[in-house]
Amino acid sequence: MAVFLLMLVLSCENNRQKSIDLLREVDPNVEGQWVNMVVEIPAGSIEKWEVNKTNGKIEPDSLNGETRIIDYLGYPGNYGFIPQSILLKSAGGDGDPIDVLVIGKTLARGTIVRCKIIGVLKLLDNGEQDDKLIAISEGSHLSQINSLTELSENHQGTLEIIEVWFTNYKGVNKMKSKGYLGVNEAQKILNSALKGYSFE
Repeated sequence: MAVFLLMLVLSCENNRQKSIDLLREVDPNVEGQWVNMVVEIPAGSIEKWEVNKTNGKIEPDSLNGETRIIDYLGYPGNYGFIPQSILLKSAGGDGDPIDVLVIGKTLARGTIVRCKIIGVLKLLDNGEQDDKLIAISEGSHLSQINSLTELSENHQGTLEIIEVWFTNYKGVNKMKSKGYLGVNEAQKILNSALKGYSFE
C-alpha cells in the first residue's frame, strides 16, 4: 500500500510538472550559489530537446521533421536552463534562457533540480554569447565541491572533458571557448539573465 501511494504521489508530481509552464511558473529560487534548474536533456542523451519559449514545455528540437540527434558523444551532464532567465540579444546573448550543465546522477527530462553553481564556461556560438553555467546537483556525491578549482583538484580532467565536448559537439569551429570563470562571474551572468527575463 505504501509503495502504491508513493508511486501515485510521484505520478501526480510528474503530471503537474508536465502541465506547468517550466519557463515562467517555476521559481529560480536563487540563494547564494543555489538555484533551481529544469532538465531538458538527461546526462548521456544524444537527443536534442529544448524549452518552447512560447508555452514553457520541453519539446524535441526538430530537423526536417525529426528529433535532432547530435553526432557526437552523449551530454556529459544533465543539461537544462534556469527558469525566468533570458540572455538578451541586445546584450550580446542568444535570446534564450541561460544554460546549465549539472554534474551528478542522470535525471529525467523535465525534472526540476536544486543545484549549486560553481562556475561558468564562456562560449561563443556563431558570435553570440552562449555561456554554460556549471553546477553540482543537490545530494550528488560531489556536493562537497564549491568551486571549479575544487572540482579540478579532486576530479582531474572533468573541466577539460566538458570544454572539449562543448567545442566539438556541433562540429569543427562551430563553438569557440573563452575559458572558464569562477563563481562570482557565474553569478553576475545569472543575475544579468534573471534581469533580462524581466524585460521580456
